[in-house]
This record gives sequence, structure tokens and C-alpha cells, in this order.
Amino acid sequence: MKSYLNRPIRVCGMVKNEGEPGGGPFWVENGTETTLQIVETAQVETEDKDQLEILKSSTHFNPVDIVLFKTDFEGRPFNLMKYRDENAGFIANKSSEGRELKSIELPGLWNGSMADYLTYFIEVPIETFNPVKTVNDLLRPAHQPKK
Repeated sequence: MKSYLNRPIRVCGMVKNEGEPGGGPFWVENGTETTLQIVETAQVETEDKDQLEILKSSTHFNPVDIVLFKTDFEGRPFNLMKYRDENAGFIANKSSEGRELKSIELPGLWNGSMADYLTYFIEVPIETFNPVKTVNDLLRPAHQPKK
């Protein structure tokens, strides 16, 4: 129990899912245990009807805020490399100048590098989230100067 609890902690502020592209919080089975993880859409097998339904029914969206506790109970820093999932990389479909591309994404900030952290998800107000996935997103009111 002590080794399970004595690990880095992340508290992720999540907003309600309003249809923005990206991932969200899910329970993930990883061999012998089930853990809370942040899963990107590209990591979901969308050809699998069950997984696609789970993705579509997700209630919350990627973390807007993350608070990390990177030291143990005695204040010693954790070796954070010990708490990542080397296998959490994935292939993502992208486009550039009209050409379809595939990119390999290594374990990312929240979907692999923090895979073995103790994880807590909390809901935060939607006003704290102003995504920019395309240049047109900068035209949204939240990104305009205040008058």
C-alpha cells in the first residue's frame, strides 16, 4: 500500500465536453490494474463500436489545469521517468498544405509521461478553457482584446 500511495500525484481540472476535438478522462485497463488516464482521440480504436461509443459518451474534456505533486511525503523528488508508460505513444493523422500525414507521438505530457501518477479529476468552469486548435479559433470572443 505504501509503494502505491508514495508516487507523484496529479490533480486535473477538466471542463464539460462541449464537442471540442481532443481527448478526455477515462478508466484504462493496463494489464493488471485499471487506472485513471487522459486519453487522446487518436489513441481510441474508433473502428471498435464499443470504444467509439465510450468516446462519444464522454462527459468531460482534456485537462485545462494540472496541479502536480512531484515529491514524496518526506520532500524528496521522485524520479519521474519511473512513472511513465513507454508504450503510450501513438500514430496520429495530420494534414499539411492539403496533404495527409501520419505522425508518431511519443508518450505525451498527460497521456504517457504521467501514466503511473495517482490521478484525480475535478470539474472546473468552462470559462477557464479557450482552445486554439486552428487559426480560426483565435477569432472566438475569448481570444479578442477586452474593450
